[in-house]
Amino acid sequence: VLFRSNTILMVFLLILLVTGCVIEFIPQIEEEHRLLVVEGLITNEYRTNKIKLSYSVPAGKIIIFQPVRGCQVRITDERGNYHSLKETSPGIYVTDSTKFRGRVNGKYSLDIHTSHYHYSTDQEVMKPVPALDSLYYEKVIIRESDVNGLPVEGCQIYLDSHDPSGDCLFYRWDFMETWEFRLPYSVKNRVCWKSAGSENILIKNTSVYNQARVTRFPVHFISNETDRLDIRYSIIVNQYSLSEDEYTYWEKVKNVSTNVGGLYDMTPMAIEGNVYCQEEPEQPVLGYFSVSAVSSTRIFIDENFMGLPNFYSFCPTETVFGPASVPIPGLDIYKW
Repeated sequence: VLFRSNTILMVFLLILLVTGCVIEFIPQIEEEHRLLVVEGLITNEYRTNKIKLSYSVPAGKIIIFQPVRGCQVRITDERGNYHSLKETSPGIYVTDSTKFRGRVNGKYSLDIHTSHYHYSTDQEVMKPVPALDSLYYEKVIIRESDVNGLPVEGCQIYLDSHDPSGDCLFYRWDFMETWEFRLPYSVKNRVCWKSAGSENILIKNTSVYNQARVTRFPVHFISNETDRLDIRYSIIVNQYSLSEDEYTYWEKVKNVSTNVGGLYDMTPMAIEGNVYCQEEPEQPVLGYFSVSAVSSTRIFIDENFMGLPNFYSFCPTETVFGPASVPIPGLDIYKW
């Protein structure tokens, strides 16, 4: 009887263990005060330069952007000339493209006056940047065959670059891609274009090779899971020259953003840049004020790729009735 009772008890405990509720563990972390986050880049192009100011968000909060409003933001060069930026939307401060343009080899500093503190940077040199040697693509076999027995192809985009002077040893790139698609309806303006910016941090250190050369750097991979390669595709890549300090900053940001995952993975940390607080120098400031010349190259891809699915095969063919001013949910398109 005792053996049977113990057996029943063990079975009961086993069932309780298997079917018991799993409660999410959320550690209590003592949050520090909000930190200023500075994101900005000025170049030698005839364009509007943007400085984005926000506050850091505590861990676990679902707040994407906390803008810092009402600041006085100014860029000053080594000659004492300064240019004040205008706040065009909450936390976004821009230059006047008709009055300000960066000079190659010029030196620039950033000053930010909030309601409580004065933040600034040392002068950063606008380093020259070489032109890209080439921007090209290659077809990549993703799968040997699809349901129709055809190979499934994707597209890998590469770049080559080098600096004959040997001065540009640290590189960063970003890009903007644009592709054509056509609505499967007999409507006016059915040919549309859509654009998207780069999301990954693309950097390269060539100092370890003792030559300022980049070969077959993978810029972007396009799979067959989107309609980007269906008709016509274009990508423009911007190349920037970095100082060693700025390269180290982007490398840290990349390592943190790509390695955060499980309990024992790298933990997000406050990566300080080149902005500091005048009143409290020990106060951490996040982000970086980047200064660099830029060179750009664009390519178009019109080639046919095998195995691309028909993304509109299940679209309804019936007419959608309703006021013309009411937007259709999910139809996020842009006319070229």
